[in-house]
Amino acid sequence: MTDASSDRTIHDDSFYGSAPPGANIARYLPLMARERPEQTAIVMGDGQNRAGQTVYRRLSFAELNLVSDRYAWGLSALGIERGTRVLSMVPAGLPLISLTFALMKVGAVPILIDPAMGRRNLIQCIKECTPEAMIGVARAQLARLLFPGAFRTVQRSITVGSRFTPLGDLNLADLSVPLNAPFALAQVSPDEPAAIIFTTGSTGVPKGVLYEHGMFEAQVRLLRALFHLEPGEVEMPAFPLFSLFNVALGCTSAIPPIDPTRPASCDPAAVIAFMQDQKVTSTFGSPAIWRKVTAYCLEHQVKLPGLRRVLMAGAPVPADLHERFRQILDETSDTHTPYGATEALPITSISGREVLAAIAARGADPTAGTCVGFPAPEVTLRIIPVSDEPIEHWDEALALPAHQIGELVVKGPSVTKTYISRPTSTAQAKIHEGDQVWHRMGDLGYLDDEGRVWFYGRKSHRVETGRLHGTLYTEPIELIFNQHPAVARSALVGVGPAGYQEPVVIVEPKDRSLLRDRSAGAALLHELQELGGRYPMTSGIMTFLLHPSFPVDIRHNAKIFREQLAVWALSQPGIPAGSTMPLAQSLQTPHVAEEAEEDG
Repeated sequence: MTDASSDRTIHDDSFYGSAPPGANIARYLPLMARERPEQTAIVMGDGQNRAGQTVYRRLSFAELNLVSDRYAWGLSALGIERGTRVLSMVPAGLPLISLTFALMKVGAVPILIDPAMGRRNLIQCIKECTPEAMIGVARAQLARLLFPGAFRTVQRSITVGSRFTPLGDLNLADLSVPLNAPFALAQVSPDEPAAIIFTTGSTGVPKGVLYEHGMFEAQVRLLRALFHLEPGEVEMPAFPLFSLFNVALGCTSAIPPIDPTRPASCDPAAVIAFMQDQKVTSTFGSPAIWRKVTAYCLEHQVKLPGLRRVLMAGAPVPADLHERFRQILDETSDTHTPYGATEALPITSISGREVLAAIAARGADPTAGTCVGFPAPEVTLRIIPVSDEPIEHWDEALALPAHQIGELVVKGPSVTKTYISRPTSTAQAKIHEGDQVWHRMGDLGYLDDEGRVWFYGRKSHRVETGRLHGTLYTEPIELIFNQHPAVARSALVGVGPAGYQEPVVIVEPKDRSLLRDRSAGAALLHELQELGGRYPMTSGIMTFLLHPSFPVDIRHNAKIFREQLAVWALSQPGIPAGSTMPLAQSLQTPHVAEEAEEDG
């Protein structure tokens, strides 16, 4: 058995001694207000002037702390206090950040939910969280009135951006009371609830993850240790919640011109201009963003010399994206791919240079999977046999040796312990070891001889074909077909009953004209079958489909909804729902392709 516990420890005393006493994670804001009062905490676009130039709005750490103190006093006067669950439906930007810190200052538990998850999911998730108060924009308040069952536990409501009285008890502006004294942070313990944050829902209805103050504290330590973010840096968080960590790290948050619910639709020219205007030194975002931005940079010969690090997460990062950045960044800068999940982050990390070296050492073999690096400090990682059954208690005998494919499980101070109102999901995902909890990542992979983790795909996405092909895994198979220059991305799905599935590879072509040109499309499918025939892992896959645009998650626009693609595949000509299927290539007609594009 290979021990994948990290032997790297954090030796810098500042990681532990810089923050004020207490466990409340909000304490970092008043700390930065004292130590770095004039430094910009938040900067974001606020329209344009007559010359068409972007006008920026800024708040220093001192100003942000004052704003959140005013909100904290107002929240406290409204009866929102330690332990109160508060549903937050506020867009990314200044109000969200200042309100979240205000809620944590009073000891309340913000419920950070993405309205773009869809109406049915949203209603179920809100109902499960039983919020006692709500802060939201007018549209969110209207939803509260239209769907009272989901909001039945809400006793206080605050409206952001509207003074229409029926929408809430009071307006956000009324909450900001005159400040007579700094707000005294609620004294909480490390294991008290700090926030409820939802998963992306890539494998079902999003789940509410309960974070404790100590877990956030551990994440701050890990971010410092892994990426060496320094106070005074300018960080561009394409994922809005990362701006909350920037406060603890003493970094300026430059909120980019990116719709958080549609990051892949960003305007790369606008993103680059913003980064250059604000002198961004570090950034965190989905690979879907950086694929567009790097393509623009290479086409227009744009360099980003001031950018020290690029963190990419949310989905596996292809090697060619690291290679693109090599042409854009300085020699001293690098990309990084922290791996984890809403329930446990970060778990591992690896730099772009290390990824490319690891791939080269394996002979660029796509069947190796994707290398996601060594376990992070304070994280213990094991690989256990693949099973869909709950495991109540941990046994070290479960751990598999190197090169054995299994499920990743982790424990550590940043690993969460439970889902909100989902006892079955909690039992499926958590393993108890005394007072510690292991989290089953739901991801498959293996350890190499050096102790690095190689990702093989989601457990729920594996295709079990029985005796025909055995078990097939999404990541290595998709890497094989993604090598084809005409392929934008691919997805392995299984059709038919569990255990007797037929593998189908669905391809999103770079050139959508292939969807209308049957001859060219058929030629591509034939080439893909030939490509698959070169590898034992894919030599038996005979069914290929073309799809115009894969359905993806709303948070990163990068996680493929393979369950939806499997349903779509069953609707295609020549793909019966039974346990056996003709081994034939398939190409939908132009009419079907257009329908698929509409449905997204």
